[in-house]
Amino acid sequence: MAEHNWTKFTITADFNTDARSIYKAWATPAGLESWFLRKANFYTITGRLREPEEYLMKEDTYEWYWHGFDDSDIQTGVVLEVNSIDFLKFTFSDDTIVSINIKSANGLTLLELTQENIKEEADPSKNLYVQCQVGWTFYLANLKSIIEGGIDLRNKRVDVKSNFK
Repeated sequence: MAEHNWTKFTITADFNTDARSIYKAWATPAGLESWFLRKANFYTITGRLREPEEYLMKEDTYEWYWHGFDDSDIQTGVVLEVNSIDFLKFTFSDDTIVSINIKSANGLTLLELTQENIKEEADPSKNLYVQCQVGWTFYLANLKSIIEGGIDLRNKRVDVKSNFK
């Protein structure tokens, strides 16, 4: 039996919309805020804050803010690659790398998300592989819901964060 690779995973999703709409949802601050983040700030290599509808570029840095958390809980990273059509790559949590590939097939837009460079962790509560895979699965479902005319599935209420302690 082959041993599982806990340093990398790939998730796929399909969308009943055009590839450009999916790319814009990933590659603009307003797009990311529509389904993923509370606030997405991207900065050019010269330090200028990108406009909400402006496409991100290679070497942009970012600050991401999450619903349900205050501004002290911030995700930072760098855009490693973009082609302005159907591919982008960026650093993510704990020095991992996320790649997004988009293509059209059979009347749908397909998205493949790969997260790699995940450090193996003996403590299950710190298992980034599981946490990120579950998180991306939820957010891709939310993107599908929003882009296909459904509801936003995110909890945006800070007061409902964790009442089950």
